[in-house]
Amino acid sequence: MKTNIVITGALHERALAAFKSHGGGRGHAIHYHPDCARAELMTLVKDAHVLVTRSETDVDKEVIDAAPQLRVIARAAVGVGNIDIDYATTRGILVINCPGKNTNSAAELTLGLLLAMLRNIPQAQETIKKGGWDRHRFTGHEARGLRIGIVGLGNVGHRVAKFAHGLDMQVFAYDPYIAPHVFERHGAKPCASLRELAQNVDVLTVHVPLNQETKGMVNGEILDLMPRGGRVLNAARGGVIVEADLLKRLESGQIAGAGIDTWEKEPKPLAALAQHPRVWGTPHIGASTDEAQLAIGETIVEQVFKAIEGGVVDYPVNLPEVGVIDHALLRSYALLAEKIGALMGQLVDFNPSRVELGYRGDLAKLDHSLIRLSWLKGFVSHVVDDYVSFVNVTAHVEKLGLQVAEVEDSEARSYKSALRVTLTGAGGKSLMVGGIVFDESYLRISTLNDFQFETDPSGTLIMVENHDKPGVVGDVGHWLASKGINIDS
Repeated sequence: MKTNIVITGALHERALAAFKSHGGGRGHAIHYHPDCARAELMTLVKDAHVLVTRSETDVDKEVIDAAPQLRVIARAAVGVGNIDIDYATTRGILVINCPGKNTNSAAELTLGLLLAMLRNIPQAQETIKKGGWDRHRFTGHEARGLRIGIVGLGNVGHRVAKFAHGLDMQVFAYDPYIAPHVFERHGAKPCASLRELAQNVDVLTVHVPLNQETKGMVNGEILDLMPRGGRVLNAARGGVIVEADLLKRLESGQIAGAGIDTWEKEPKPLAALAQHPRVWGTPHIGASTDEAQLAIGETIVEQVFKAIEGGVVDYPVNLPEVGVIDHALLRSYALLAEKIGALMGQLVDFNPSRVELGYRGDLAKLDHSLIRLSWLKGFVSHVVDDYVSFVNVTAHVEKLGLQVAEVEDSEARSYKSALRVTLTGAGGKSLMVGGIVFDESYLRISTLNDFQFETDPSGTLIMVENHDKPGVVGDVGHWLASKGINIDS
């Protein structure tokens, strides 16, 4: 089926070329309209199956409703605050992003804003560009010895910690979601609360996503807890810091300076704040390096085509029970599970009430969330008429009344890892299909009820149930030959 891919965020030229090359070669249509106006966006999405965005495009309920065929929303960055994820989920639309690809760029900009602030670099440059020289006017401060407090010790936060250590700063951090040894690994003294962090640092920098928990978390109360003359940095998400409160503290002198890359309202930030003489601001350029944009572009191309072709994406945003997929064995068995599900959806000839997924060996030790969802997606896609995705498959299963169970399988003793799925229904009817993966790469269906074999689950398969008597294979081959069909294996 032809897929319409609408791209409204500017991409690296190599990523765009890859979209056009791969997409065009597979019959997909690529529509590139970076930074398009809202009215144009509403027209573009009418026939879109995939929407690739950046921060400039708000993908809200109105946009989603205007796109009845939309199946994938891909954010060419980390933050997804511009996407109505809850509504996309109810529509069965998969939302994906690109975490970790701009980590270094965002961390470097954070330190760049801090150094620009401490050493008055922009003002000094402006003076010399105009022919001036007044060097004593730009006396600043060293970073060495300052206490920096990092809110969020994740991908970017821990990188900032590393750079800060390189400047001989004292590093403190607040992050309630990571283990104590992670603070130790990154040389950060843990603080039990944001309040405690603010009280103990000269520089406060935020590196958290924007959500209900983090919106406005750095407000006037927190800023007042900092030592007078403290400094604030935000290269994470606009809205994490209450800008009106920050402005008041800048005017009172409680806060000596702020370095801001992300703003509450973009592209028209609060003018009084953006133009304040003690604000060092940039227009959301944290990820704007060639290196980051190339990495993001390459990732989004790969992920979009995985999603289009029914594969397992690595960075699903609205599949919280799955998260980032970084285990090769898990990924390969998820692919096998979907194929087994699709096969069983075509073979089942009774109304199933229960499915049991059995995991053998090394596979039994992993988190099976993705494998379960993959089997369900493959199966349900063949038994319901509606659109089925990883996002909405659980809702479909509830409507079917299918009970899902997972067990450790002790029967498949021949293999290091194996997957066995059994459907059962009324009257003792059942259907069992098992499979294995060799070298984390080669998928095989290995069992169908009591029949054992090994076959590659790709292409078109013909399964014939017959009485065990001579000549059946020959008859099947003869019939296929009469239709001009050759048997591959």
